[in-house]
Amino acid sequence: MRIMGLDYGSKTVGVALSDALLLTAQPIETIERPQENKLRRTLARIESLCGEHQVERIVVGFPKNMNNTIGDRAEKSQEFAEMLKKRTGLPVVMWDERLTTVAAERSLIESGVRREHRKAYVDQIAAVLILQGYLDANRGKEWKN
Repeated sequence: MRIMGLDYGSKTVGVALSDALLLTAQPIETIERPQENKLRRTLARIESLCGEHQVERIVVGFPKNMNNTIGDRAEKSQEFAEMLKKRTGLPVVMWDERLTTVAAERSLIESGVRREHRKAYVDQIAAVLILQGYLDANRGKEWKN
């Protein structure tokens, strides 16, 4: 079993994948699109990756506001999650991702990644942080669909 983690943004989707033992998350790629509402290719690419890696569940970052309310970005993430469910037939879980992009950026800075190269990796690292948080929180529990 593998689980995919997604950091859904307005122009990119960071993609991460768990190992087969559900212990760690690794970055896979960043899917880019020219416009926020153009999702057909994005959904097709995610579906393809799910098949290629035998993914059985998808975790989508849920960007709640700091006061725990649901804003515009979180609503769009929920809509994206529903599209994923319909397209892939897989269970899709929303996972609180507050500050993951900030943590990803900080991690890249601490690793010495130059500013001009950070943009290429920040969404993937954010997806890793989302998925790793989910894996850690559910470790030892029975994985159910």
